[in-house]
Amino acid sequence: MTSSDLTRLTPGVVDAVAQQVGRSLDAGSLRDATSGRAVRVGIACAEFNGGISSRLLDGALAGLRRAGCDLAAVTVAWVPGAFELPLVASALIRTGSVDAVICLGAVIRGDTGHYEFVAGECAAGLQRVQLDTGVPVVFGVLTTDTVDQALERSEDDDTNKGFEAASTAIGMRRLLDALSSGEA
Repeated sequence: MTSSDLTRLTPGVVDAVAQQVGRSLDAGSLRDATSGRAVRVGIACAEFNGGISSRLLDGALAGLRRAGCDLAAVTVAWVPGAFELPLVASALIRTGSVDAVICLGAVIRGDTGHYEFVAGECAAGLQRVQLDTGVPVVFGVLTTDTVDQALERSEDDDTNKGFEAASTAIGMRRLLDALSSGEA
């Protein structure tokens, strides 16, 4: 099952909550802003299923461009596959030159248990890196049953999961900055 109107956040909910509490910060509204300091982004991109990864990368770059990021400040690191993404995400963060990392790739179910190991360990590893470092690490890895599903999720439009990952990275970085500075 995919996202639908029934699972989306109802318009106006965030604003309604903001009127009831002392402070309400929304990563969604922060990612759409183009002002403020530039967010330096690292992108770790898997070569395995590279035809899908490159489409996700195109979407991520489009999302960063739309958010006002300077693409000259973006670092792209290519890794063999999704399993290697957590290590490279951690290495990008350790350089001190990135404020957020987007991880892109595609794990497509096959006839063996390989899918569960790669997809699950990739997700767990990326989560660990983000929790250990406090730097947003966005899971832009498609985990699909078929190639057609992966192609659908990497179309050249705003539904591209790489585009969504870029928006998430910008929003999370700005949200964490706002929380640490007491802004908003």
